[in-house]
Amino acid sequence: MVTKKRNWKDYNEALVRRGEILLDTDFLSSWQEELDEMNEGKEGARYLYPDSFVTLLATIHAYLLPYRQLEGFIKMFAEHVKELQAPDYTTMWWRVSRVKVELDQSVAQGEEDIVIALDSSGIKVSNRGEWIRQKWKVRRGFIKIHLAVDVKTKQIISMQVTREDVPDGRMLKLLVKEASSKAEVTKVIGDGAFDSRENFRFLAERSIESCIKVRKNSSIKAMGCMPRKLAVMEQLKDPEQWKKKHGYGLRWMVESAISSFKRTFGEHISSIKWKNIVNELLLKASIYNLFTAMNP
Repeated sequence: MVTKKRNWKDYNEALVRRGEILLDTDFLSSWQEELDEMNEGKEGARYLYPDSFVTLLATIHAYLLPYRQLEGFIKMFAEHVKELQAPDYTTMWWRVSRVKVELDQSVAQGEEDIVIALDSSGIKVSNRGEWIRQKWKVRRGFIKIHLAVDVKTKQIISMQVTREDVPDGRMLKLLVKEASSKAEVTKVIGDGAFDSRENFRFLAERSIESCIKVRKNSSIKAMGCMPRKLAVMEQLKDPEQWKKKHGYGLRWMVESAISSFKRTFGEHISSIKWKNIVNELLLKASIYNLFTAMNP
């Protein structure tokens, strides 16, 4: 097996371009035209800032700065840009919280068939330290992000945000359906949390290969699900051979994506309302995909 060596010069340039994308000033050229279109036929107060500018603010906020620091950053930036008007942090929060965020539909563009790996991870709803949680018995819980990652590109193809008590297996259908809307999913890789006859039947009906690890004490009885029975028999006979044959080892791609996501954005969120929490995490996932696509 030949290991591909990373071109560190190109990789460093990709990291530099991340900063350029975060501060893209293309919105200035169409500022007034976009405002005129947004305000056409609008009742009540007029919009002062176009959606493209608000999206830029949302991106910088999700990746770098809280709203008050972001207000100061834009004020200093506006001193050097004649067309730019700096909003206060309340206006920024109000507009950003209403931005509709969706994962980019082009993440799987050019990929006719994709293999996805599924997993989930917890995200804290507060940045307070573990010492405070243990000392004062303060527990606000956490939320879960459920991801489907393309094992070839390591980009997030679909994402669901739930409460901490939602089991992973219940989210398989939603993740696969969203991923299938962007490309043809040929195989799904998941750990034992996704082991259920319902999930095996769902994938079989869509002609998607199931590479899901079953429980060690699984019964070989079909009980209405022949695809799972065959998987149980094969895994119980020789689990290592099953892993090699079906590529179960590629599941590390989704674990790597989760690790990179948390290293980039941290393990907590700043939003409080559920809608804003979902938007914040979807925005971070979109930025993660953008950064990943730039890697050589």
